[in-house]
Amino acid sequence: MKVGFIGAGKVGFSLGKYLKSHGVDVVGYYSKTPESAKSAADFTETKVYVTIVDIVRDSDTLFVTVPDGQICMVWDCIKNLDIKNKNICHCSGSISSAAFFDGEKLGASVYSVHPLYAVSSKYDTYKELGQAYFTLEGSADHLQEMKDLLRDAGCKVIVMDSENKSLYHCGAVVVSNLVTGLYSLGVHILENCGFEEKDAQKALIPLFLGNAQAVAEKGPVDALTGPVERADVSTIEKHIQSIQNISDAKAGADLMKIYLLLSEQLLAIAGEKHPERDYVNVAEVIDDEKHSIHI
Repeated sequence: MKVGFIGAGKVGFSLGKYLKSHGVDVVGYYSKTPESAKSAADFTETKVYVTIVDIVRDSDTLFVTVPDGQICMVWDCIKNLDIKNKNICHCSGSISSAAFFDGEKLGASVYSVHPLYAVSSKYDTYKELGQAYFTLEGSADHLQEMKDLLRDAGCKVIVMDSENKSLYHCGAVVVSNLVTGLYSLGVHILENCGFEEKDAQKALIPLFLGNAQAVAEKGPVDALTGPVERADVSTIEKHIQSIQNISDAKAGADLMKIYLLLSEQLLAIAGEKHPERDYVNVAEVIDDEKHSIHI
């Protein structure tokens, strides 16, 4: 199978290099910025394509590795070319293969192929893609062929339904992006306790990394620690009181909602970890405070 890339950003660089280094016949790159295509082609030791017509002609499978907002624009360019019996893929996490509207009617098979990984470097991330799971959804006709392409290259592949694509992406965002908001919130809380911002950021690093490592190695149930896990009602009540005493009313109200909703999630995990432990009092404290602030 000959694989071509339209778009030469971080994902195009990384996926192309990874596939090429695992025996896939990557033919080359086309980009609206010729310099980018040349850089990617040089990096992967493949060909630079000057026209989109040529790369479509030479490829059995095309990866459209452009920003999400440009996928439909690229599709408008290639759908009128000879794409019969070709696999057309994009790598968006949130958009399904439906972006390639009417692709199957035109004789193509259409897919979204998303690496569940933060692609941060054009030149280094490919070394780590073997650790990533790839999600695949799209046309039934060549689905096994696409699975084989990825699995033969050492990828772990999960096939999913198109209607779950946005929810799947939401799950990824919770872990990769929203957790950044929680870290920032923790920094602000320490600042309210007298820390300088830079000290607060540094002070939380060992705690953050240690917990992330524990979750990664043991899973959330076995990694869970803290007052909810211990059923430490007194500490939880003190936390709630300290949040109520925050001078900025809006900041305090927002923090209270986050604290209670996440504590409720931890309560479910704690119950799974310690089914013999009584968490009734913890649940009552959380529920009472939720009721008092109408959530």
